[in-house]
Parts: sequence; structure tokens; C-alpha cells
Amino acid sequence: MARYYQERLSAKRLERVYEVAPPRVKQYLNAEIDHVLGRLASGAAVLELGCGYGRVIEPLARAAGLVCGVDTSLESLAYGRPALERLPHCHLVRMDAARLAFRDGAFDCTVCIQNGISAFHADPRELMRESIRVTRQGGLVLFSSYSDAFWDHRLEWFELQAREGLIGPIDREKTRDGRIVCTDGFTATTVNGPRFARLARDVGASARIVEVDSSSIFCEIVPGERERREKGVI
Repeated sequence: MARYYQERLSAKRLERVYEVAPPRVKQYLNAEIDHVLGRLASGAAVLELGCGYGRVIEPLARAAGLVCGVDTSLESLAYGRPALERLPHCHLVRMDAARLAFRDGAFDCTVCIQNGISAFHADPRELMRESIRVTRQGGLVLFSSYSDAFWDHRLEWFELQAREGLIGPIDREKTRDGRIVCTDGFTATTVNGPRFARLARDVGASARIVEVDSSSIFCEIVPGERERREKGVI
């Protein structure tokens, strides 16, 4: 599925995905960004996983001292770079989010929002483990996925994308239980709150699960927090 984003759903076509979003979906997209901004410390060094053409990077730059976005699609990264030229503290880099080439604790905050965890089609534990590794102790790791309550709006948005030819036609028989399946092989899954909590435990972390805007579920991890709790430090 990562190849789908590299070869078909990238650059201008990816941008079009967000242009066709209906008003309630745009509210969801903005609500997630606002939630992240509300959790960022001023001047923080932020890493965004699956940045595409950098759509989320510019708003993050309002609060952050440094924003680095990574993606595997060269086409999307090239498409997004001109718009970020006026923001010298923002960078786009080609990199596998499950094998980050950054040192331990390089960032204050690592962000993978708007169901990016589904787009990678990688082991989510590896994504979490790497995100925690490159985030400093006491920093913040943020993952998000869709709330069950948002299913109808989400499905409407994907139907619009299919109508535009951005993704294949929706397979009605297989599309259910939080999973959207297209006849061309494209799939989009979700991670609910209990699963986020289990994934965090699997990588030795504790997570705070928060629902935002009745549209998304956030998994918030503070690296090192579980160890400090066990030692009675906090």
C-alpha cells in the first residue's frame, strides 16, 4: 500500500484528496491540527511522519522551532518543497517512518496524525517504537485515527475521492467495521482506542487516549513516563 501513495496517490492528486473533502471532514482535519498545536511547547523540534507534500507542516510551524517531515514519496516531497521555501525551519526528507535515520531523542514531539498509521501499512508497533526512540524523554508522541462516530462522514469523503478517480471504486461488500476497501486494492483501516492502548503496552509505553471533535482518537505517549511511574518518580 505504501507504493499506492508513491505511484498513484501523491503530489497534486494527494492535494486533491483534501480539496474535495466536505465541510465536516475539513472540520475534522483542522480539529486534529489544533489539538496538536495545543500540545506543542513553543519552539519545539517536531517530526511529522507521512508528511506527503507538507500540508500539516505549515500550521505546525506556527508554534515549532523546527519541523521535519518524512515521507517515502519523492513526487510528493518535490511538490511540497516550493511552498515551504519561505519557512527555513521546515524540512522535507525522504525516509521510511519505521526505520528513522535520526539519533535517539532528536525531537521534542513526533506526530503521526490523520490516520497516517493506516497509510504506512507497516507494523504499527515498529512505527510507535521508532517514534518513541527519536523523541526525547519527557517529550510527546502523538498518533491519531478515526473515531467510530465519524464513519459516515469518512465514507462520504472516500466516495468523493472515488468519484474523482483518485482511488478505485468502493467495494461495498468488503467496506465495513472501520475498514474501507476499493476494487483496485486500496484499503484504509483504523485504530480504535483500546487497540492504541494495547500497541503502546506492547512497546513498553503507557498511553493517554483522547477523543477529539467526535471525529478522531488520539494516542498520546510521553517517552519515559511509564518507567518513571514504576520507579515512583511521578
